[in-house]
Amino acid sequence: MTTPTAPPLTHTAAALRLAVGRLSRRMRQESTLGRSLTQIGIMVTLDRRGPTTLGDLAAAERVAPPTITKAVATLVAEGLVEKVADPDDRRVHRARLTAAGRRDIEAIRRQREAWLTTRLATLDPEAVDQLVAVLPLLEALSADED
Repeated sequence: MTTPTAPPLTHTAAALRLAVGRLSRRMRQESTLGRSLTQIGIMVTLDRRGPTTLGDLAAAERVAPPTITKAVATLVAEGLVEKVADPDDRRVHRARLTAAGRRDIEAIRRQREAWLTTRLATLDPEAVDQLVAVLPLLEALSADED
């Protein structure tokens, strides 16, 4: 008698990539308030980190500095981000989320969570319990490597 074995890690990785990618794409489609994914990423990073240099934003978002410069300029023009002088070095400017930007981020989060809540409600309670149990593993996989 043979015992079942788990699929190779490469198969698991491929299936996980596909499932997580599709879920991520669907959530992004649910609410953007007309913002690009780069703009939303910038706003989320500023919300999490506070005032940040454009170079640090480019590194955090893993995009080229000109992309950050253009996206931040658009957000500044829309009143969602402002540029402020660094308190320690007046030659350096940092991007900072405005109150309007914070409201946009919260609205996007609420809309996406509402969509996901609706989708979770279609699952049976045991399936939801399984998802809850796997959340720490997903968080560990997505953690930044130090």
